[in-house]
Amino acid sequence: MRITDQLIDQAFADLKATCGGVRNDYFAVLYLKYEHDVTRDDAVEQVAFGGNDYGVDAFHFDKTKRNLYLFQFKYSESHQTFKDSFKRLIDAGMQHIFDATKQDQQHNQLIQQIKSCVTDNTAIIDRVMIHFVFLGDPQTAEDSPVLDKLREDLENKKYLVENALGRAVPLIIEFRSAKTKKVGGAVHVRKSFAYPLHITDPMSRSGPTDERLHVGFVRLIDLHAMFLDMGQRFFERNIRASLPAESAVNRSLERAFRRIILDERESPHVFAFNHNGVTLSAEALKQTDTGWRITEPRLLNGAQTVTTFGRFLKANEGNPRLAEHKEAIESLAVLCRVLTGASPEFVTSVTVNNNRQNWVKPWNLRANDMIQLELQEKFRDDVNLYYERQEKAFENLSDEELEEMGVVPGKAIELFKLGQTFLVVDGLIDKLNRYREVFEDDKVYESVFSEARKKADSRKIVMCYKTERRLKQFVRDILEMGQNQYDFVKRARNLLWGLICQGILNDPKLEQRSVQWGTTLSVESDFVDWLSGIATTRVRFILKDLIQDKQFAGKVAEGRFDFLRTNAAYKRAMEFAYKRFRWVERGLK
Repeated sequence: MRITDQLIDQAFADLKATCGGVRNDYFAVLYLKYEHDVTRDDAVEQVAFGGNDYGVDAFHFDKTKRNLYLFQFKYSESHQTFKDSFKRLIDAGMQHIFDATKQDQQHNQLIQQIKSCVTDNTAIIDRVMIHFVFLGDPQTAEDSPVLDKLREDLENKKYLVENALGRAVPLIIEFRSAKTKKVGGAVHVRKSFAYPLHITDPMSRSGPTDERLHVGFVRLIDLHAMFLDMGQRFFERNIRASLPAESAVNRSLERAFRRIILDERESPHVFAFNHNGVTLSAEALKQTDTGWRITEPRLLNGAQTVTTFGRFLKANEGNPRLAEHKEAIESLAVLCRVLTGASPEFVTSVTVNNNRQNWVKPWNLRANDMIQLELQEKFRDDVNLYYERQEKAFENLSDEELEEMGVVPGKAIELFKLGQTFLVVDGLIDKLNRYREVFEDDKVYESVFSEARKKADSRKIVMCYKTERRLKQFVRDILEMGQNQYDFVKRARNLLWGLICQGILNDPKLEQRSVQWGTTLSVESDFVDWLSGIATTRVRFILKDLIQDKQFAGKVAEGRFDFLRTNAAYKRAMEFAYKRFRWVERGLK
């Protein structure tokens, strides 16, 4: 039976006096009743009314199927409404439900009921099912990069389920539509990734809350085994895809492996002295009778070492010297830091700061921020374009893989250039001269890549973004109007870019232009002609007014045009733009 607004309103009217809560809580009651054949009286005992739900709105244990169901409900067609629920479940919900040592007096009574259900039925729970139920299309949720990342984080909590039940059981996560009865195309049956880990000379220290940092030396062969089993999942928290084999770093590593393993010119014990070390995050690291065991490891830095070691072993697998020098291979160790008990945000912070100590472009350190994931989803959904937040990620994808993602093969929007686009449209010209600081200063970064960007029209962003690729031509077009008169334009590239973008955003036919040119990264000839017209018939006169303005007359007389790279010049230019063409400052927000 389909759940309608009328049914929800009726249930709300019937039960509000005794159950409380808000209207949407009764969506859960009806879903349990009609989808799981639970009586209404029993359903109200299995639903959270009010707050402090830790990401779980309801539960149900089916003794016949031996399934424990945990539910999150959204009476909405938007899959994006699940984001905060995922976070609550990841940050605390799973631990409060499945870890008997974690208590909270303020939590919803439902959490205690689930804990009791788990305790009473430990021996007969064969599967734990987490269902995210809404009114939309489950496939859109499956395709969301944001929810995919959050689902990975949630799946990493499977070890808590297994610890509580004392054995391995499947953790199955599904998106379901209460309107169409559809289920997401990919059913995620999650296994836990846990491995033995040899650690020598271990030590540890506590973090500001529940975090713990373990430090010791680990075998490279152990890290290689994790990578072989987990694949790219092992690197999912890294800031970029692995660099090509011919990069300088990887060539140096390969030479070191050859000297130590094949040529026997160096002791394997030297490797740890010459290597900066690696950092892992993990859900748990426990000492056992035979050593250590690590659960759900993720490599935060050190991807080049692990991938190059794997390529070296693969390239030499037929070489008898590899087998002869097995002891040397097993003696290769690196200094390793393992972070446990940390939130995803804390792990991201550690990743950024670890990689700052090596030479890494600062924008690469932000690749896994939630706003970057949300922008990736935004561009895919709005204009079918790939957003390359991780360096080198786009070039590693085939046309077939891009099509499966729902994006157009060809070119990608790059994180580096997108940030510049936001700056020029906002008139923050001077920050382009100190671009690294945008990514190194948290406050500046959060203002440039703000939550408001998610609401901007992606087509307008694309038009402003790809304008940069023809700036040299627009400079030439203006110079053709008078080489000596406009020679200064060569020194005003970013100001020119920003003003042309304002010309785009102030165009009376903007909607029509957006449909025509805002869904592709191709720089069409008619698009270039339109922009050239803005540059030569609008921006040229604005810049001429700026150069003749008494505020900058002294600098112009001295031949100093550095002021053209300042915010003040942009602001003054927009005043002239308003006087001449009634342009107002419009943003990408």
